[in-house]
Amino acid sequence: MSKPYPHLLAPLDLGFTQLKNRVLMGSMHTGLEEEKNGFEKMAAYFGERARGQVGLIVTGGIAPNRAGWVAPFSAKMTTKKEAKNHELITQEVHKEGGKICMQILHAGRYGYHPLAVAPSSIKSPISPFKPWKLSQSGIEKTIKSFIRCATLAREAGYDGVEIMGSEGYLINQFIVSKTNKRKDEWGGSYENRIRLPLEIVSRVRKAVGDDFIIIYRLSMLDLVHDGSSWEEVELLAKRIEESGATIINTGIGWHESRVPTIATMVPRGGFSWVTRKLMGKVGIPLITTNRINMPEVAEQILADKHADMVSMARPFLADPEFVKKAMENRRDEINTCIACNQACLDHVFKQKRASCLVNPRACYETELNFTPAQQKKKIAIVGAGPAGLACATYAAQRGHEAHLYEASSEIGGQFRMAMSIPGKEEFVETIRYFKKQMELHKVHVHLNTEVSKEIIEQGQFDEVVIATGVKPRIPDIPGIDHPKVLSYMEVLQGQKEVGEKVAIIGAGGIGFDVASYLLEKAEAPISTEAFMEQWGVDMAHQAKGGLGEASLGLPLRQIFLMQRSDGKLGRKLGKTTGWIHRASLRKHGVQMIGGVKYLKIDDAGLHLDIKGKAEVLDVDHIVVCAGQLSNTKLAKQLASGSTTIHIIGGANEARELDAKKAIREAADLAAGF
Repeated sequence: MSKPYPHLLAPLDLGFTQLKNRVLMGSMHTGLEEEKNGFEKMAAYFGERARGQVGLIVTGGIAPNRAGWVAPFSAKMTTKKEAKNHELITQEVHKEGGKICMQILHAGRYGYHPLAVAPSSIKSPISPFKPWKLSQSGIEKTIKSFIRCATLAREAGYDGVEIMGSEGYLINQFIVSKTNKRKDEWGGSYENRIRLPLEIVSRVRKAVGDDFIIIYRLSMLDLVHDGSSWEEVELLAKRIEESGATIINTGIGWHESRVPTIATMVPRGGFSWVTRKLMGKVGIPLITTNRINMPEVAEQILADKHADMVSMARPFLADPEFVKKAMENRRDEINTCIACNQACLDHVFKQKRASCLVNPRACYETELNFTPAQQKKKIAIVGAGPAGLACATYAAQRGHEAHLYEASSEIGGQFRMAMSIPGKEEFVETIRYFKKQMELHKVHVHLNTEVSKEIIEQGQFDEVVIATGVKPRIPDIPGIDHPKVLSYMEVLQGQKEVGEKVAIIGAGGIGFDVASYLLEKAEAPISTEAFMEQWGVDMAHQAKGGLGEASLGLPLRQIFLMQRSDGKLGRKLGKTTGWIHRASLRKHGVQMIGGVKYLKIDDAGLHLDIKGKAEVLDVDHIVVCAGQLSNTKLAKQLASGSTTIHIIGGANEARELDAKKAIREAADLAAGF
């Protein structure tokens, strides 16, 4: 039998050391860096990924000084004492046979604090603080901070460092004229603007010696106006190699860029073409990144010579054994990252600990574990949506006899609706994962089964878990039973045809999803070329920063999206993806209306009061997305029995189809049985 994924699993010789495969676990800030006992938790977190056979790990960003903080009191390495704490991490990774680099990140004007510094005093659009302009002596001190940080990282046992030169952080801010307006030797010409990265890399190399990995994260596609041209990117890459870097990693887009780069709607491996342009132009290995979430995607990228290595970050939150499963030809057992960002990036931006929607153990390795049960139980789980699937899987994994009941003919529940929405198709992978896990752990699945009190009593279950989800909330509007009115479930499940003019009542997450569904068809995955054209990415990179003109096709429908409250529509959407949904709907001409009172619905359409002015929307259909109610019918029926009843997910608390919360609740419950 041939070796699976021969390019992905091939070793990479760096001269003074060898990587066991071509997989980099990319840098992610998790929030553990700042928590109490955070180093113990990070040691377990990184150790588990090293045990999963990843070739090289990069930590979350560590500031080289206070001015470089991402936020007040965030992680930094400036003293031997701080370095000593990191030994827990490096020792655990090395014990598992892994290698790990520490990322040195200076936030520059992205620093969320009043000490932020930058090449010029220009405020970023994503931070409230205007940065201080670095003096020439300040620049020299900053370079020395990078050197000190790298040498301390070596003392802490790291195998190398990654110098963060992309994503719009400090080094990137020096490189481009957009943020560097200096008139001295650190600004003006491109040669002057790239002095900072070259000085940092060359002086770090001199300080750490030849047998230490230096990865330089190069912004190859800024996706902001007045960014670097391709000629400049290529020149910098060559100079970075000359300065002593071991590997060049790819950075795509600044954080302030208005082009999606890591959301689900981005095609898999959709930016590897950028790295490919640099292949053969330098003699050191190149790493490509973004939306590489399955081994076959990574294998094809490497086989097509788009890069020498692939970086995957969030996929290792979803599944720490990603590489091990690929090595053992168990691709169907991989818990795939669906790029939702709900529990990882959205958490970090709220200063909460990161985790993963599909893997609630991520970053909770010392707190949430599914150990073999001391007493085996017979457990009924009712409802095969996110909460039910997770609870049945984790309970069976612990050795319990789990019976999963589902009224419909398929598992998945709200996941099935979600995967019909453009940009959320990856939920099909989550269903596939749970289906395989239930098969491996011998969950008894009962489809087309309406659970009654009699079934539960006859089954003699020790525990019963109600995971029956939610049902749409129907608002009290005269005419709500008119034939024009549809529920979001009827629309997303394809039960009803929808006309060309549509009003959507409710502008929460479901309202935005329904609007996206009605504007675009979630059919075959969009091609990389079509995606880049849609969002105005210049694949020829003739424009500085790689930005061209966006080109959207004609929308399928005219849509009105409305909410009762005033203010911005979609303000409660995820921080990292909400702007994408709003931008996409605006580009498609969706009219977003706040401060609405719904008066009545009749043959003429939807009658409204918009801030005191009466209007009638002559629409073909009105789709109700006005929230949900918990589906508690069965729970009430079973309440009088003697069996212990647990209610989780939407059946416990109806929210905006919150799969993250539902799966976490299920995991906590199953871990305690």
